[in-house]
Amino acid sequence: MKILLVMQGMQPEDWRRQLELLTPTETVGIWPGDGRLDSVKYALAWHPPHGALAQLPNLEAIFSLGAGVDHLIGDPALPNVPIVRIVDPNLTMRMTEYVVFHVLLHHRRFHDYDRQQKLKQWQELHQPAAKEVRVGIMGMGVLGTDAACKLRDLGFQVAGWSNSVKDISGIESFAGSDGLPAFLNRTDILVCLLPHTPDTEGILNKKLFNSLAQDGQLQGPVLINAGRGKLQIEDDIIAALDSGKLHAVSLDVFEHEPLPASSALWQHQGVTITPHNASESDDRALSKYILEQIKKYEAGDGLDNIVDNARGY
Repeated sequence: MKILLVMQGMQPEDWRRQLELLTPTETVGIWPGDGRLDSVKYALAWHPPHGALAQLPNLEAIFSLGAGVDHLIGDPALPNVPIVRIVDPNLTMRMTEYVVFHVLLHHRRFHDYDRQQKLKQWQELHQPAAKEVRVGIMGMGVLGTDAACKLRDLGFQVAGWSNSVKDISGIESFAGSDGLPAFLNRTDILVCLLPHTPDTEGILNKKLFNSLAQDGQLQGPVLINAGRGKLQIEDDIIAALDSGKLHAVSLDVFEHEPLPASSALWQHQGVTITPHNASESDDRALSKYILEQIKKYEAGDGLDNIVDNARGY
């Protein structure tokens, strides 16, 4: 047994079934009870308990079963082996679908029409053209770039903010702390796809919301966070909604998950909640990707998309 599933919050039997269908000669184990741990070379991990991966003495690589890796890097006993991020067209398209859908949800005022329907009201509401609406995407990696391009093609004014300037046709680029104020000042709909790092923790806060454009064609600024829950200060989100600094938000991630029943976000009229499924892992597509990576690695070609632990992505 050289592949071990070490996961919480996913169904390991589904993953094992897919992996063994694709590689019938390989036995896939499930932590903690399957087989000899010293035979494991590759761990497929999602929120593994701290210390679990350290029990694999011959581990050669860890595959993160999701777009982020913060669930791994926080383990103080994490083995010093490569961590591989999943970069797959399936994951990318799922995130793009989520982002485009929620931008359009707010742009086309779906929630207002939904409320009117419940009241049996027939009233046309003002909706600006896409070219009059400025979307800003924080995080211009693979996911952010794809979503930005799709929104650009729909006619929105799109800008991206990242660590370094990007050269993407039709998309304005801002970079670093010096570029953040100007990026926020021109943004009506803010989409956050940043990873969770010490530098990004709590970045979606009162100061940031106060910097968003207040002169746009929408009813007010909108926040869409499908990145990580630790990026947002939820008390600041509620305060910004109540004060009008934010008009509405779509949140797929939260400071604590599952979102506690006591959270004020559940009942707030300006909040749309989804259960961290914007880019849900597909065990079929990702199993194929991982096995292809292992085959390349064992042929001496190395691994793709290795995480820089110091940067957190």
